[in-house]
Amino acid sequence: MNGLSVNGHLQVDTRIRVTPFPDRLRPFVSLRIEGEAIDIALLVSSGSADALRALATAATEAAAVLDTLTAEATEVPA
Repeated sequence: MNGLSVNGHLQVDTRIRVTPFPDRLRPFVSLRIEGEAIDIALLVSSGSADALRALATAATEAAAVLDTLTAEATEVPA
């Protein structure tokens, strides 16, 4: 990563799109996160698949934490 900070709010209708660019010399994949107020493109080149897997693992962990927080919030009486 080259020192970039981005923030955005993911919504239920946020779209995720993966586009392969199978260039013979420098293949890469574009991972786009698109919504009403967000448009992020991550370009992942050969040799960076582990970084992409780490991002996926962190996103899965964040989703599980959000599920837990949501369940706990519904258990608290208003």
